[in-house]
Amino acid sequence: MMRTLARATGRVSRLLSELGSARRALFPRRHRHSFNSDPVQHRKNVWSKPARAFVLIFFVVDLIGTGLLMTPAASEKENLTFVEALFTATSALAVCGLAVIDIGDRLTPFGDVIVLVLIQAGGLGIMTLASLMGVAIIHRFSLRMELNVQAENRALAVGQVRGIATRVLKVSLIIEGVILALIFPRMWLAYDMSLWEAFYSGVFHAVSAFNNAGLSLYGDSLTRFSGDAFILFPVAAAVILGGIGFPVLIELRRSFRTPHAWSLHTKITIATSGALFLVTIVLVIIMEWNNPLTLGRLDWWARITDGVFHGVMPRSGGFNVVDIGSMNDSTLLLTVMMMFAGNGSAGTSGGIKVATLAVLFLVVWSEIRAHDRVHVFGRRLAPEVIRQALSLTFLSMTVVAISTVILLHTTPFTFMETLFEVVSAVGVVGLSTGITPDMEPWSQLFLTFLMAAGRIGPVTFATAIAFRERKRRYDFAEARPIIG
Repeated sequence: MMRTLARATGRVSRLLSELGSARRALFPRRHRHSFNSDPVQHRKNVWSKPARAFVLIFFVVDLIGTGLLMTPAASEKENLTFVEALFTATSALAVCGLAVIDIGDRLTPFGDVIVLVLIQAGGLGIMTLASLMGVAIIHRFSLRMELNVQAENRALAVGQVRGIATRVLKVSLIIEGVILALIFPRMWLAYDMSLWEAFYSGVFHAVSAFNNAGLSLYGDSLTRFSGDAFILFPVAAAVILGGIGFPVLIELRRSFRTPHAWSLHTKITIATSGALFLVTIVLVIIMEWNNPLTLGRLDWWARITDGVFHGVMPRSGGFNVVDIGSMNDSTLLLTVMMMFAGNGSAGTSGGIKVATLAVLFLVVWSEIRAHDRVHVFGRRLAPEVIRQALSLTFLSMTVVAISTVILLHTTPFTFMETLFEVVSAVGVVGLSTGITPDMEPWSQLFLTFLMAAGRIGPVTFATAIAFRERKRRYDFAEARPIIG
């Protein structure tokens, strides 16, 4: 009896052992969720994929556009070289605006359509992805924080994820259609264009303006329309609307007459953008008023019109109506500063964004006033937001500085020309002093890399720092180095 019991017990033990081995083989420990797993690490793995997908899609579309531009059907005369095609495709997809060719002269209508499609795809993709990232950031908070964020930022409520792409497309097409309706008749009636030429030019420049691309069918950009407020002001308005950001546009549409109900992001973006636009416009008009190579050769109304237009363009617009290379150094430096600042988040503009600039200003202002917290519009800024703003600004400045040093050492251009070109590429603005076509092919490739980095970098970096949060389980003793 005892022997039978022992034999049965051994069989049961062997069976349990075999079942355990099978379970471990089918469900390895690294795939099983435990109560001690790190939820932050899990979220980081999940949310790192959208940024990677964006980078992959960007380069795949960029290479497809490059290949299409190199085909004989895309060129009027000789085919574009690889560097010319890659530079043009990247500039269009990154909605930058720098150019090494005369698009209207070198490309056929088929080539123009390729550039236009790349511009539209780049603009819509950036706005959609950035808006989705905003929604994703809301998701990562706790339930109570999530409800607070929804109440504060109704423009990006969690329940609106599915409709964001559709709304971005609708808003883009409506604004582009309105701009087309404003500038097309003027081009047709006042500039000796045929009906088709005016319509074609109107479509191209409306799309390019709203997406902040700055690419033009004309080798001199919009210089031929200098002083014409009926064309320049709608184009400037399209640049402002496209660059201010999709969340702000949606919120303005809902509660334009109730500013007190706006979210903190909208209040900061509107206030900072308005101040920067006003300051830039006034300073440009004052500094270039008597410059015979720019505004000084025009009558007073045209000076004001062109001054207002150029005051808007450095915020990622990219068009010009006067010779940028003939401007005073003071104006060029002001333009560089505005190109570095950029415009609103989740829009088509580049730069560090006005919200980042506003956070830095508020930090300095609070320090001057000896406040230990940063407050704005009745809200307290989180320490994470301040760290992210400092990190993004420092990295952008580092990229600009290193790139400027490299090009200064390897090209014959002056410091201001080189710095201007680098900031224009990194800030995906598109304004140029005119040296881009004269650069060596390797320098143009370097600018191509900067344009791609300027467009991809902020999106992927913002995504990474938004979801990469690790709680320290210990801390060190406090110490204070000497500052200043």
